Amino acid sequence: MTDFDPANFANVAPKEFAQLVKSTPDDKIAEVMSGDLRGKILSEVFNRMPSLFRADRAGSTNAVIHWNITGRPDGGTDTYEIVIENGACTVNEGAQRDPKLSLTMGPVEFLKIVSGGANPVMMFMTGKLKAKGDLGLAANIANLFDIPKA
Repeated sequence: MTDFDPANFANVAPKEFAQLVKSTPDDKIAEVMSGDLRGKILSEVFNRMPSLFRADRAGSTNAVIHWNITGRPDGGTDTYEIVIENGACTVNEGAQRDPKLSLTMGPVEFLKIVSGGANPVMMFMTGKLKAKGDLGLAANIANLFDIPKA
């Protein structure tokens, strides 16, 4: 599978997805993420997060994290909420609770982060990722998930 084909995304293993994002030019990802398949891709990524959660690394971490992905076709932002508590991870579409950490980024940056193809700290330093709230949690968030690398 060499072309970024979101229609088959649900059938792609996390490692294959990481390779797909890595091998696809940013402008092609941006084009796909500004179209009709954006919601399907975001839902699929977030639906996988509980299965990639590493409770053994979370310790006593209890946190509500909002992921705000900008660049929706209507100019808006999609928000997903990850709740980590009692050694478990759940995901909600939309914001339901006050966050300990709020992350805001564009769709290309989001897909690069969740596919292990970007350094979130560097993205934060260059302004491509905005973090508000618990920056210690932000720096450690990648360790809480088993993110596949391409």
